[in-house]
Amino acid sequence: MKTSMYQTSIPTFIRVLNNLVAILEKGAAHAEARKIDPTVLLNARLYPDMFPFTRQVQLAADTANSGAARLAGTEVPAHESNESSFAELATHIRKTIAQLETFKPEQLDGTEDKTVTWQTRSSTRNMQGLPYLMNHVLPNLFFHTTTAYNILRHNGVELGKMDYLGRS
Repeated sequence: MKTSMYQTSIPTFIRVLNNLVAILEKGAAHAEARKIDPTVLLNARLYPDMFPFTRQVQLAADTANSGAARLAGTEVPAHESNESSFAELATHIRKTIAQLETFKPEQLDGTEDKTVTWQTRSSTRNMQGLPYLMNHVLPNLFFHTTTAYNILRHNGVELGKMDYLGRS
């Protein structure tokens, strides 16, 4: 059975990002209820050499958006990534979801063997489509989403596994 690149990517990206919006809302509510300056949570890190919460959220959204665009062969949408509040981060994610919803199965299905090329901070990378999706895009999306979840959880936000997984 052939893997549908569309079904493996777009619905998964959207589900993870919708769950991340709900996590952001819980973070904002926690800060408000406990009279915590939201910037404390937005700037929190798990370890000094890791990105702060805000950047983890931005990277989760940007990973999904750039992954889909590269597979589809469309231009990777540029974002300023200057969000400084829970509400702005949620808006960034919702815009990303809206962009992801524009992709059609025919844009992604059949890209399993397509060479995907992208620039990192230090090099140009190339991978075939299926390994790119399975070994790069999805793990990075899950990593940054999990790290954002863990930062809030570590700082006392009442989150559980179902907040991460979402309701079916």
